[in-house]
Amino acid sequence: MANLLEFRDPIRARALADALARATGDVGREVSLMHVCGSHEQAIAKFGLRSAFPRRLNVIMGPGCPVCITDQPEIDEAVVLAQQGARIATYGDMVRVPGTAGSLADAQARGATIDTVYSIAQAIDLARETTDEVVFFATGFETTAVATAAVILAGVPKNFSILSAHKYIPPVMEIVAEMPDTRVEGFLAAGHAATITGWGIFEPFVARHQLPVVVAGFEPLDILAALLKLVELVRDRAPAVVNMFPRCVTREGNRNAQRQLWQVFRPIGGRWRGIAHIPNGNLRLRDEWAAVDARRRFTIDLASLWRHAPSTLARQCICGNIMAGIASPADCPLFGGACVPDSPVGACMVSSEGTCRIWHQYGGVPNLGDVTCPI
Repeated sequence: MANLLEFRDPIRARALADALARATGDVGREVSLMHVCGSHEQAIAKFGLRSAFPRRLNVIMGPGCPVCITDQPEIDEAVVLAQQGARIATYGDMVRVPGTAGSLADAQARGATIDTVYSIAQAIDLARETTDEVVFFATGFETTAVATAAVILAGVPKNFSILSAHKYIPPVMEIVAEMPDTRVEGFLAAGHAATITGWGIFEPFVARHQLPVVVAGFEPLDILAALLKLVELVRDRAPAVVNMFPRCVTREGNRNAQRQLWQVFRPIGGRWRGIAHIPNGNLRLRDEWAAVDARRRFTIDLASLWRHAPSTLARQCICGNIMAGIASPADCPLFGGACVPDSPVGACMVSSEGTCRIWHQYGGVPNLGDVTCPI
């Protein structure tokens, strides 16, 4: 027990917070860093870490919530398939995400069959229990895409197909780094995605943009230690990739998972909701898997939805700027008023990993005075 790793030790957390304050002070100005993972934002909010950050450290949540960046036409495709009689299985957060003219929840209210599942394996079980056409609306980044690929390679029932809205994180980091108004000086990379890709995937990015990347886990000490290292790299003007999650992440990653991922999927360009067209940012099924590709298996009549214009409120949503690090939820005129978890206008308020939902739940950036570490 003496060697048990403790990732929520308040004494170590205070020491890291103090070191973070010193390193930020050494820079002599505000330092803006971005993480690209909703799980990091959840941990930061849940454990009150923002109250321990130095005042001149700005930690921005980037486009790391897969629900939030699923584009409206992708939602519309799922809604149309549901209205055409397919049984849609998807993760819980996706059900309430607004499309151009409604959500899957709206389609369900009109009589469509929508099943909430926790994994693609559950969706497969549904297909085996019915003769209905079951379409799995597949969302998420590399980690969930690998699970989708593995199931396809293992074989699926004849009445099962996939509507892929999977995304790939590395290309969007390129877009954020190239945005004219970006303030980002370094990136905190998601540890779970890096277990698949390996940390070496970020080396070309660092070489191109001269911005440091630190791979981080999800416990409070993981995040504080990774932020400290990232600030030190900014202070020392030392662009590099540093793996601060070595208990799970290697340079090469999981090569078997990578092989399965690229055997099933191919990267293509596509729009991420509210942000931009991301070259190679979307994952679509390769031609050899056309038989399980819902886009090829069915005729999806999007025009039937697009006759309805989006609401005026939706046009005021600034989720894109929030995910790009240009704005915060507090800058949105809808936040906490017209847009709340029970009646979301934008996708960032729907998902448990969305910035607006997290800030609404936990209170955004708390001002706790001289408290150095709340955990």
